[in-house]
Amino acid sequence: MTDSKRFPGVLAPPRPSVIRRPGIPALPAGVERYRVKGRGTTVVKLAAGDRATIKDVEGGQLCEVSFVDSRGRFNAAGLGATFSRPAFGLLEILSRDDDGARRTLNALKRRGVALAGAQALVLFGETTPAGECVELTIVLDGLLIVAAPGPDMDAERQNTTTALELSVVRSTIERSYEEMLPEPMADPIQDLRIRAATASAYFVRAGEFIQIIDVSGRQCTDFQAFAARKVDKGLDLALDATVTRTLLGRSYPTPGLPSKAFDRDFEPLVEIVQDTVGRHDAFATACNSRYYDDMGYPGHANCTDNFNHALKPYGIAPRKGWEALNYFYNTNIDHHNQLYLDEPWSRPGDYVLMRAMTDLVCVSSSCPDDIDAANGWDPTDIHVRTYSGREKFSRAVAIRMTPDAEPEMTQETAFHPRFSALTRNLTEYRGYWLANRFNNDGPIEEYWACREKAIVTDLSPLRKFEVTGPDAEALLQYCVTRDIRKLSPGQVVYTAMCYENGGMIDDGTVFRLGLNNFRWIGGDDVSGLWLREQAEKKGFKAWVRSSTDQMHNLAVQGPRSREIIKEIIWTSPAQPSIGELEWFRFAVGRIGHFEGAPVVVSRTGYTGELGYEIFCHPKDALAVFDAVWEAGQKHGLKPMGLEALDMVRIEAGLVFARYDFSDQTDPFEAGIGFTVPLKSKTEDFIGREALIQRKENPRYKLVGLDIDANEAVGHGDTVHIGRAQVGVVTSSTRSPLLKKTIALARMDVLHSAVGTDVEIGKLDGQQKRLPGRIVPFAHYDPEKLKPRS
Repeated sequence: MTDSKRFPGVLAPPRPSVIRRPGIPALPAGVERYRVKGRGTTVVKLAAGDRATIKDVEGGQLCEVSFVDSRGRFNAAGLGATFSRPAFGLLEILSRDDDGARRTLNALKRRGVALAGAQALVLFGETTPAGECVELTIVLDGLLIVAAPGPDMDAERQNTTTALELSVVRSTIERSYEEMLPEPMADPIQDLRIRAATASAYFVRAGEFIQIIDVSGRQCTDFQAFAARKVDKGLDLALDATVTRTLLGRSYPTPGLPSKAFDRDFEPLVEIVQDTVGRHDAFATACNSRYYDDMGYPGHANCTDNFNHALKPYGIAPRKGWEALNYFYNTNIDHHNQLYLDEPWSRPGDYVLMRAMTDLVCVSSSCPDDIDAANGWDPTDIHVRTYSGREKFSRAVAIRMTPDAEPEMTQETAFHPRFSALTRNLTEYRGYWLANRFNNDGPIEEYWACREKAIVTDLSPLRKFEVTGPDAEALLQYCVTRDIRKLSPGQVVYTAMCYENGGMIDDGTVFRLGLNNFRWIGGDDVSGLWLREQAEKKGFKAWVRSSTDQMHNLAVQGPRSREIIKEIIWTSPAQPSIGELEWFRFAVGRIGHFEGAPVVVSRTGYTGELGYEIFCHPKDALAVFDAVWEAGQKHGLKPMGLEALDMVRIEAGLVFARYDFSDQTDPFEAGIGFTVPLKSKTEDFIGREALIQRKENPRYKLVGLDIDANEAVGHGDTVHIGRAQVGVVTSSTRSPLLKKTIALARMDVLHSAVGTDVEIGKLDGQQKRLPGRIVPFAHYDPEKLKPRS
């Protein structure tokens, strides 16, 4: 009897794996996507028959489209259209001294393009709805140039410049290796293709830059280097991961202070300048023959043998296993101390840029591993470019607004020239470089300046979105928890933004600038994206346009902040003076006098003290900083870094995203239940029904903890009563004012009463405990009398 007769209707062939990749653009073969940053440009090489679609993502954004033919001439025929006018916006953008402008200029220069004749097709405008698209069919081979021009944003007018999206559908899906390569960052000295399952050695002079590119994505590469003068002496002291980790106190070097990688003599050989992935490995050696032998693949190509072959001409002795900086490898150590691997995080065109600290002999591989997920099961090529040491490349890592967005490199805030003159201890925060601490003072002194005198700190990375249009009020009323209709122009409100299940998207402030004009200021780009999605979904006539890059801000905080701000801010008779400005109010003013730099000053902050925030366009930032700094000297003003800022905000019980709340916590669990007026707000808003249920059936509560030990307590440490875990520490610090270690913790509501004795677990939570107790929340000034003063 056949199987089909014995088991009718149950036979089927094996099913393939179903794998979804929400973090990677789900684009069909031959389709590409590019982001044209506001006040920026994008250049793409296209062929006749390709189709280009340009999308005004946020609405109201002017677009200039230019085309350069294969002879280097601006030629509208390539677009099958007629140029509207000279490319004024493109020329203005390219006149600025920044990385994006330099890269576009280099791309045009390499092709002999004369900008004197630049012409453009003009698309979109102030009234364009979000998501509007224009499709162009390319008629000639050449370069497509898309620019998103715009004026300097006025702090009051909300005339921000936003990003465009360019999608390309290739007429020929199969593209050559050369066509897949990203545009060089500058004119290369060396342009090396490392074919799959091979390795190549190359010489780099001190000061030159080395760019390692993952052309197709999900491909690992080992990098090794030797000081050339030591090689000449017969020494092969390679880059050493153990030495590097020991000196840096990090598992892997990254752009910034911990950027250098060292050899066995403790000499720095390279420094990391840019990194678009941030996920690499320096734990294991490069793959070797024994690995494949033991897996049952004797004779398999491996990086170690490839290294040996490539380094032989330099007289470097072979090894059975080469250590290396293992770029794009997704290997790590788990909580059970097991070494594991998975597919790389790198995407097509991702790269690491290094600078040689001395003359180097370098070697790079394209890993041949095709027996596991290390290379996504499909080894591909790696590309290496080197550039002159005279080139200018900023230190940067890549961030993405959303998991499937195009990467953006770390920027300097407009206040960076002043703050960086006072410290080199900078860290990447939400796409910008911010100071951790300052020279000579340090976090403790900065802390006391905030509590007793005044400080100035850079909060420019806060995400700003201009919400305008006849339905702007209705949109915000529906998307945030507070009652926006109660706001008058000049008022600010702190609120939460939630998903339908009550989980928090973000917390932030809403400024009402006019009848139909608002500004949302939060911590995450997703909040602006959520507002835009809801406007489209509900049909609200409102624009949500990002202004983070064009609205930078300083916080001036502390008991003497009012005296400093009063001295430097001029306001018109129609606006409240700084002395009259109450808590959660703002005024539009000028620095110094009627003709001074325009600013928006709000009486808000993140320290628990009396304080103000000053918002301005980046072009006016240095004038704003200098005025604050000069006026503040007689009041003991000091700069404050992130370390001290964390101390004061924890004392004041001010929550921080991804620590004290996430999309798994609601506002009640995050300690900001006051932002959810379920009784007084009579209109429906997103998450309302879920929040009603959550309030009636609470699971967790954010509480304060006093720790009876001077040992450090950290985010994620467990909180216990007896053997059972009943909570988790979300933030902690040693309080200089209270003279003890304090923490914020999310506790099971059954064990959240003030006075409850608990223990904070260290090690595995059972072998070591620190005693503590639940105390009133917040630790410092719980009635908020200081900022109200």
